[in-house]
Amino acid sequence: MNKYLISITLFLLFSCASEKPSGKTEAEVLYKEAMTLVKDERYLLATEKLNNLKNQYPYSYYATPAELLQAEILFHQESFVESAAAFLLFRDFHPKHPKISYVVFKIAESYYKQLPDTFDRDLDSAVEAAKYYSEILTKYPDSPYAKDSKSKIKKARGMLKDKEKYIADFYFKTEVFDAARWRYKDILTNFEDKKLRSHSMQRVILSTYYLKEYKKCISLTEDYSEFLVEADKKIVKEYSTYCKKKL
Repeated sequence: MNKYLISITLFLLFSCASEKPSGKTEAEVLYKEAMTLVKDERYLLATEKLNNLKNQYPYSYYATPAELLQAEILFHQESFVESAAAFLLFRDFHPKHPKISYVVFKIAESYYKQLPDTFDRDLDSAVEAAKYYSEILTKYPDSPYAKDSKSKIKKARGMLKDKEKYIADFYFKTEVFDAARWRYKDILTNFEDKKLRSHSMQRVILSTYYLKEYKKCISLTEDYSEFLVEADKKIVKEYSTYCKKKL
């Protein structure tokens, strides 16, 4: 019986040894082991291997790939705040890395994954996602990540646009016209949507009227009139008449 157990134990030991990846250095072996563990979704063990690699062989060729793989692991674990920080750190330390376009894309993806379900919550992640997706389109327009970046920028900016309109409209409805006007002007600076811009111009003019700045109201009407959609143009024309009567 004892001989049988010893035989089984030796078989298992040699089996495990044979599955260990080969490599010219221990650093390479550790990296390959981590890669295998990541494929098997054994992220904690993979992280342990990478930490050992970085601590024992900090100047190895595999130290840099290990940093990138650790950022990937954080992303796979859905630790998106941490993965964004890890990819950013990698970009800062390795700006000329051959996979830098991919790294920037993963930074954007890490922020995009943090987007809330509705626009009425904190949208800092939308700002950051749009920023790094835009970097892909500007610096790496021919990369395989450009198409995906375009569609995701649209969603992120759409949420920001909806939130800004919501806040500006809230101030207008509650008759805080100075704040409303400032918000609508900010929309005009940051967004290109024609319908939203027309709405914002109309509200800038109306806010100015309610603030009793009648000369400015007339001046704004002249500046904005050609950019207004028909429904807004009708309202603005009416208020321009009111302004002239007040002078």
